[in-house]
Parts: sequence; C-alpha cells; structure tokens
Amino acid sequence: MKVLVFSPELCDIQRGCEETCSRTWFKEVNHEKSAIRILSAEGKVTASICTQCGQCIDVCPTLAIQRDKRGVVRINKDLCVGCLSCVGFCPYGAMRIHPDSTVPFKCVACGSCVKTCPTGALAVVDLPDAPLTATEKRHRGEA
Repeated sequence: MKVLVFSPELCDIQRGCEETCSRTWFKEVNHEKSAIRILSAEGKVTASICTQCGQCIDVCPTLAIQRDKRGVVRINKDLCVGCLSCVGFCPYGAMRIHPDSTVPFKCVACGSCVKTCPTGALAVVDLPDAPLTATEKRHRGEA
C-alpha cells in the first residue's frame, strides 16, 4: 500500500508541503486545508499524516470510506453524510475537516508534497498491506 512517510530530522519546518497539499486539493494556499500538518514543539518536529491504517473504515455508517487498489483509504464524497465519526475516531488525528467543506479529507499519498519538499523529509513508499478491518472482512465474506 502507498503511504506518505516523514523524516523529522530532515524537515526545515517551512511548511511548504502544507501549502502544496492545500493548493493541490483546494486550489488555494491555506494550511488548515492541508492533509499533512507539520508540528513543532519544544524543539521536536512531528507530522500528522494518515497512515492508511483503515480504522476509519469501520466507523463510517455509510461505507463512504474504503480502500482503493493501491491500499489508500479514500472518502467517497457522494456517500459521505458529514457525520464526522471518522474525524473524531482517527487515532492519528489525520482525518481533517474545514468549515468550507461538509466532507472530511485526508492524505491519499498523492506525492505532491514530496515533489516540493526541498529537504527530502517526505516520501511515498510502498508498504505491506495493512490488515483488513472488520468492515473490509465482512465485505469480502471473511468475517
């Protein structure tokens, strides 16, 4: 599965990745509309990014959240009712919402931020597929 990974020791904390993300998906530069968040506190740099774990799939009441063929967790805007269960449930705080949108958004490992990161702190990598969630198992007849 495709996953965006972050190397904090390489990050320059300029947040250009956030700008690129918001421009790619919302056609404007707005850090609050970025699916990646660079955080810096007490000299420590971290990033809040979707790990594609799929835990949000199980809490979506309309099955609007599913994995694509690359293993990336995606939100079907036509099925999403905006209940925000996924936003509150995400253990990584990586499911985002903005007042301009009724549908949550998250990183889909598109790689736009990787291309603009001057320090190489971001990369899209292929990892072994995450274990199926309970909902995914039910849909495949495995539960």
